[in-house]
Amino acid sequence: MSRRRDERGSAVVDFVLVSMLVVPLFLGVLQVGLFLYIRNTVTAAASEGAHYAAVLNREPADGEARTRELIGGVVRDELIDGVEAEAVDVEGQPGVRVVVNAHMPPLGLWGPGIDFAVEGHAIKETGE
Repeated sequence: MSRRRDERGSAVVDFVLVSMLVVPLFLGVLQVGLFLYIRNTVTAAASEGAHYAAVLNREPADGEARTRELIGGVVRDELIDGVEAEAVDVEGQPGVRVVVNAHMPPLGLWGPGIDFAVEGHAIKETGE
């Protein structure tokens, strides 16, 4: 059975119509996956930095440096806006908090960038 003359080129049109739906969906799923990966990596680094600074005879600046070191091995430096560590009171106990401010640029040609901040906390060792 031969194709009718007016159906010629319909496969190209079908491909374009389907790809207009599938490509943005794929980019969106990829964007969410990358965001979750970066956020989880930065969160783990902030937590580890807080625990590092909470050890006896260490300062919050040591935790900040450790956090930057851990993040630097995995995430590009351009994505990290700042790392801050400070001594805080955690439920009546001396502690350390490390805060990392970061952003995730849009993956495709459009869409918003995502700014986010994560924290890590640890109770300071007192040596008692």
